[in-house]
Amino acid sequence: MKTVKISLNSIDKVKSFVNDITKFDYDFDLVSGRYVIDAKSIMGIFSLDLSKPIDLNIHAEKEEELNSVMDALKMYLI
Repeated sequence: MKTVKISLNSIDKVKSFVNDITKFDYDFDLVSGRYVIDAKSIMGIFSLDLSKPIDLNIHAEKEEELNSVMDALKMYLI
């Protein structure tokens, strides 16, 4: 598992983020304070405070899997 900080500060960014990560078979969790939600859930994302950076937990095991995920997430990383 790898954790990175991301920013989803607009509706368009949330939509494109969910579209990008649903292409992968791994689990993704967004952590904001004490809340943990499925990162593939648009409704769940909108329940978070999007004005602050959010931790994204990527549950991929192999290094090459993580590299492909990180390439897809470049525009959201802080």
